[in-house]
Amino acid sequence: MTPLLLIPGHMCDGRMWGPQLAAFAHRPIHLAEIAGAETVEALAASVLASAPPTFALAGLSMGGIVAMEVARQAPGRVERLALLDTNPLPEAEAVKAERRARMARVAEGRLAEVVREEMKPLYLAPGPGKGAIMDLCHDMAVGLGPEVFRRQSLALMSRPDQRETLRSLRVPALILTGAEDRLVPFERHGLMAGLMPQARLVVVEGAGHLPVLENPAATDAALREWLA
Repeated sequence: MTPLLLIPGHMCDGRMWGPQLAAFAHRPIHLAEIAGAETVEALAASVLASAPPTFALAGLSMGGIVAMEVARQAPGRVERLALLDTNPLPEAEAVKAERRARMARVAEGRLAEVVREEMKPLYLAPGPGKGAIMDLCHDMAVGLGPEVFRRQSLALMSRPDQRETLRSLRVPALILTGAEDRLVPFERHGLMAGLMPQARLVVVEGAGHLPVLENPAATDAALREWLA
């Protein structure tokens, strides 16, 4: 059975994939870390260094950005690709400015404040489970700490354009987004699906930027079909 390689999002760890770890426990799963470098290229190389020889690859948000670079560096090792709530384009200058401002506040010791008040409220759709997911996101980010925030922010700011990477891939692909994702516009997902001839585009209702946690049943169903 093909191993499943999961890459978490910005300031998230493997707990972000908790529902999927349970749903796909019958399959070999490899959890990647993206905490140790300042460029997407170096993060992808690190993921590949500890990954199985071939794998099904899924990444969300920053994890999807790193996943696209993994596919660029080692296309022969990626048997299928799932990109969730992510963006193939370089970071816009306006977003870079916002990111620099957050980096400055985090450098002043305000990581918890930045995460809880500025970042995570934009991530989630309204719902009864929002508070618990917010708490988990806060715990993951604070656990990773300000230096990881700095490195990941630099990597996101300098990330490459991956449109040609996606255009060249010929593997089964899933493009998935929460219906209420306010961080990544829906048209980015349509763009990715249009670049990949074997892609299926799925919109998960009742979810924002983290459908893996907000609506795991629908997310798992899409992943299960993709893996099949």
